[in-house]
Amino acid sequence: MLAPGDLAPDFEAPTSDGTQLKLSSLRGAPVVVYFFPKAGTAGCTRESLGFAHLFPSLAPRGVRVVGVSVDDLDHQQRFAENCSLPFPLVADPGKEIARRYGVLGAFGLARRVTFLLDKDLRVTDVVESFLPGPHVQRVRLRLLADPAPPPH
Repeated sequence: MLAPGDLAPDFEAPTSDGTQLKLSSLRGAPVVVYFFPKAGTAGCTRESLGFAHLFPSLAPRGVRVVGVSVDDLDHQQRFAENCSLPFPLVADPGKEIARRYGVLGAFGLARRVTFLLDKDLRVTDVVESFLPGPHVQRVRLRLLADPAPPPH
């Protein structure tokens, strides 16, 4: 699995919004890439809705959000539509992206892992938890927490 300091592997894949996404096209802005096991399940819905809730605060800071699972494009499109997600979900039915990121788990599903990438697409933080809450919380703390004021 990728670790802080690693360069995120580039990928190009179809997304829920009907476009192709090439990760390298997002260079220049921080990116949250979250892998989730299965579109439409309770935990994945909770996690995706959590990121959607943060999105209006992340977008003005230039932060991009991309969800990835091994579901096919039809499942990703329905899931994104049902949740009204304001960011793309990547379909990885061949499991190549999940393998390259080291998150392919049991039963051929992606493990729930979130990678925070800097503007150069280098990993700055990794969240791995079966529960969806820690992923959303870490993104909130790392990307939305205002820095402490300078000492006087």
